[in-house]
Amino acid sequence: MIYDYNNVFAKILREEIPCKKVYEDDFVLAFYDIKPTKLVHVLIIPKGAYISFDDFSKTAPDTMIVGFIRAVGLVARQLEIAESGYRLLSNIGRDSGQEVTHFHVHLFGGNTLDRMV
Repeated sequence: MIYDYNNVFAKILREEIPCKKVYEDDFVLAFYDIKPTKLVHVLIIPKGAYISFDDFSKTAPDTMIVGFIRAVGLVARQLEIAESGYRLLSNIGRDSGQEVTHFHVHLFGGNTLDRMV
């Protein structure tokens, strides 16, 4: 699969589409989902052309991977959901239901989450 530079997250990174920013650094941009499914629903995306977690884990430099992971934890603490608990979700590929071909993690929290089966 080839990275689509016109996907919605690429456009958000280029500031062609606005977002409600939660956090940003050299490695990531975190922002509120426009159609939240939980009290807290934030998307965290790396600042690079990565299609999925598989692509990211295989091709991103170590500094990007570490920066991304640290940012996810930082955002959870910043939103004050780290202590009570939160869920991370990333769909990888067509069969999982990945809709945007830019690697991203959904961060859910703020209330009790249903059990995943």
